[in-house]
Amino acid sequence: MDETKTPTRDQIAEADKWDLSLLFANTDKWNEDFAWVQANFPRLTTWKGRLGDSAATLAEMLEFDKSLDLKIERVYHFASLQLAEDGANPEYLARMGQLQNLLTTIGEATAFSGPEIQAIDDETFAKFLDDPALKDWRTSLRKIRRMKPHVLSEKEERLLALGSSALDGYDDAFSQLTNVDMKFGVLIDEQGDERPLTQSSFSSFLVKRDHALRKRAFHQFYEEFQDHQFTLAAALSYSVKADVFRARVRNYPSAREASLFRDDIPVAVYDNLIESVRQNLQPLFRYYELRRRVLGLNELHHYDTYVPLVAEIETEISFDEAIEKVLASLGPLGGEYVDSLGQGLRGRWCDRYESKGKRSGAFSSGSYGAPPYILMNYKTDVFSDVYTLAHEAGHSMHTWFAQRSQLYQDADYPIFLAEVASTFNEELLTHHLLEQTDDPKMRAYIINRQIDDIRGTLYRQTMFAEFEKIIHAIEESGEALTLDVFKTEYRRLLETYFGDAVVLDPQLDLECLRIPHFYSAFYVYKYATGVSAAIALTERVLGKLPGAVEAYLGFLKSGGSKFPLETLQTAGVDMTTPGPVESTLRLFERRIAELETLL
Repeated sequence: MDETKTPTRDQIAEADKWDLSLLFANTDKWNEDFAWVQANFPRLTTWKGRLGDSAATLAEMLEFDKSLDLKIERVYHFASLQLAEDGANPEYLARMGQLQNLLTTIGEATAFSGPEIQAIDDETFAKFLDDPALKDWRTSLRKIRRMKPHVLSEKEERLLALGSSALDGYDDAFSQLTNVDMKFGVLIDEQGDERPLTQSSFSSFLVKRDHALRKRAFHQFYEEFQDHQFTLAAALSYSVKADVFRARVRNYPSAREASLFRDDIPVAVYDNLIESVRQNLQPLFRYYELRRRVLGLNELHHYDTYVPLVAEIETEISFDEAIEKVLASLGPLGGEYVDSLGQGLRGRWCDRYESKGKRSGAFSSGSYGAPPYILMNYKTDVFSDVYTLAHEAGHSMHTWFAQRSQLYQDADYPIFLAEVASTFNEELLTHHLLEQTDDPKMRAYIINRQIDDIRGTLYRQTMFAEFEKIIHAIEESGEALTLDVFKTEYRRLLETYFGDAVVLDPQLDLECLRIPHFYSAFYVYKYATGVSAAIALTERVLGKLPGAVEAYLGFLKSGGSKFPLETLQTAGVDMTTPGPVESTLRLFERRIAELETLL
């Protein structure tokens, strides 16, 4: 295989790919289940107009709907993972398109259920909840009932279901454009070898010691985005429009409040996060100045903010070595956690390496009763990829524990909690690595990595969250969201969050068009709250507080059986107060002081 080119899927060893046969032995079996869903979903309409008749009738519908959902979840899981392998594969694209069309039809046919459940009068509904026939559905029914002010008539729900795939078209357009169509060319690396520049390899170039190489990678990368900036701005604009449309149709005050309502998160949690971070930007500027001095630069650019400050540390870590490091760091959580994760990672839960057409980045993806698969684009020379593995393993084990402890309808946890479990693993990894070394340079390297992690997760994601808040407010005010508006608003935030410490190249304004999460709005703030909650929970576990490990495992096992803030409070963290965020910001400042001393 030519190592200067991105390999095709068939050039990747089978042992380095996830094993989707654990979902479906072959596509014939997938087609069989897909056909079953097609043939059986119309049975749901036999309950139309009857859901308020009795608790037993409602339970019958819910149980049949569950059997349908289990099939749908698995066929969707398989199709989405295949498409992540190769976004240009026509068979995978056709399969996903076929499934999305069916889901739209099913959504149309089942539009009656929500309005009918909401139409049950309060006294009858309370009696239903006390009926043994619905004992397994009490939590999910209470959550459904809570949505009553935002559930529409059957005809309106049907129209929304019919339009769902069309409303989400911007996300598919963004993914296909950035992962398949856009080409970034090649670069000559510091050894004089030709290397492909891709969405995944971009991060590899930004950690190189060669300042000129980092600069070339940055400018070449953003040249391609500049060539497509109007298309991307249109996609982002319609993403925001879709969010606002859905919020208004469902009678929410704003798109942001619509997103927060489902998890019962007060708007104050979001706003307090932004306020706390904005009030603590000076340590960040101090860190950037330290970077400039240590790197020996006259001025610091954005492409200089990722390279490790400790040049002498070589980081060439194989994937198998990364597994061992991650597992060792998670020892405090006990044998069940570590052994189960080890079997999955050494087995074929994970799709390890980049290949042509493969989705960029990383994710964990599960369906009930199936392996919690992990997508990676692992690079042996990018130390942060070890952290990425720990991060995604946190998601996967959250899924693993929740599914073994909760019924299907209560197992799915919200993203607000997901980012706690993933970041918790990263914090344990940092603690483990620091314990394993007496070398001041290695310690400086790891602390530098933790600082950059907090910077990227708390400061950077909060800036992203503020951008999402601003652009949705602009759309809601009736103003137009154009390319110039996106770039202007993003530039203002860059100036605030980087201050005078970093020279902001004009190309950086385009960053707002390339962040995938902006096309799934009001997600990124959960990274920032997640790292704050995770650090608080890590301190409890590593401090060996009585019951801390059990409380944390209980948090994982709880899945979606409670609302997120209650779940975290049970585990020992109160996110309704600024305490966890401010504690993380203080840790950031302490680590900078330690790094200054070490360097």
